Amino acid sequence: MIPSLPASFLTTPIAHRAYHDVAQGRPENSRAAIRAAIAEGYGIEIDLQLTRDNQAMVFHDYGLSRLTGQGGVIRQHSLAQAQGISLSGGDGEGIPSFAEVLDLVSGQVPLLVELKDQDGAMGDDLGPLEEAAAKLIQEYSGDLAVMSFNPNSVARMAELLPAVPRGIVTSAYVYDEWPLSKAVCDHLRAIPDFDRVKACFISHESIDLNRPRVAELKARGIPILCWTIRSAAEEATARAVADNVTFEGYAADVSS
Repeated sequence: MIPSLPASFLTTPIAHRAYHDVAQGRPENSRAAIRAAIAEGYGIEIDLQLTRDNQAMVFHDYGLSRLTGQGGVIRQHSLAQAQGISLSGGDGEGIPSFAEVLDLVSGQVPLLVELKDQDGAMGDDLGPLEEAAAKLIQEYSGDLAVMSFNPNSVARMAELLPAVPRGIVTSAYVYDEWPLSKAVCDHLRAIPDFDRVKACFISHESIDLNRPRVAELKARGIPILCWTIRSAAEEATARAVADNVTFEGYAADVSS
């Protein structure tokens, strides 16, 4: 049986990488941004990457430079080392572990967890991140859903946590915006793996919401989330198709 996405994911705007604003001392995926999202009543979207010792960390990029000013990649570091790397634009806090974030959110708002592709080409060379995440999620109480651009990661989560809602992050896959072959982009753009991986929702690129495949899934009653909305005007346009938005850079209306 495929689990349903909880209603909270359709009624509560979701803060992209938490409610971040470096000008206010809240870097992406930081504890400060997570606390701010909870205070505003927003849902929270976070990203997971893996450490050298196979621990799940809440961090978006593979490389460290953009978000920390350091060289190298997060996969080269242990859990303890990653926790000691300060996020740029914050108060000195290090990269949070997934376990810390689960404790911090503790069911207060819906939590949307994106597992970043570890294969490098959206293939099936994966497993450690999914297993690390699943071990922690199985002990969590609260509205939580998982998703990934890589359908194989979603399929693996279906095996590990069959009762946890899961979705595919989908995109227009414009060739020059992705480090993937044209064949892979063409495959993923068509969203052919939705039923195979037992997904229950998609989170689609907002500029591509009029794609016929999105309309087909919506007609089946599949929840449509979208990314990334950056203004109230964009949100109003997106909601003509999408059931909910993942947003950043403005204060979404929690009453919408």
